[in-house]
Amino acid sequence: MILPLASSSELLPKVIMGVDPGTSIMGYAVIEVRGQKVTVLCYDVIDMQKLGTNHALKLKRIFERMLELIDEYLPDELAIEAPFFGVNVQSMLKLGRAQGMAIAACLSRQIPYVEYAPTKVKQAVTGSGSATKEQVAHMLRQTLTLPPIAEASKFLDATDALGVALCHHYQKGNNVKAGGKSWGKFLADNPAKLAAPVAGKKLAAARKKPAA
Repeated sequence: MILPLASSSELLPKVIMGVDPGTSIMGYAVIEVRGQKVTVLCYDVIDMQKLGTNHALKLKRIFERMLELIDEYLPDELAIEAPFFGVNVQSMLKLGRAQGMAIAACLSRQIPYVEYAPTKVKQAVTGSGSATKEQVAHMLRQTLTLPPIAEASKFLDATDALGVALCHHYQKGNNVKAGGKSWGKFLADNPAKLAAPVAGKKLAAARKKPAA
């Protein structure tokens, strides 16, 4: 019996970066999606607590670390949680700037982004828009094989970011607004302009291979 050939879009994996913005700790995660199979490539945090109250240094750290992650994992899309509108206006302004730095880093690499409300992410992962961070983490443990993380105190910020990435996967990328080429595509089209790190090159090469 001759089986139908899979489409090229099914053979090529998609890499999604998820970000949970923060002014002291920012969670991030990267997943690779091939068909319905989801592989967690990494999830961790950008810890800025040692920078104290210097907000400018924190913004600089976010931008630089995001570029490092982009160059290493070559994400196709960014999914980022929209700031939760609270009472403290100053905190909201700082959080919005932190989110803006993450988005700016991706746009500088021509990576499209999508924002998701916290309730949307919780609903997608747990089925309840009012779920707690702990419930989101528990559900992710049940549905995904999670690699170890260095400190338990970081876990909930990292899993929140993982939830954002998974939420975007569930949306099938239909909400992409910013448009533009992926960073991986940009490197392929402009090999002389920027040399990606070795790890990024290896991952890009692996992603071009068809599924076994």
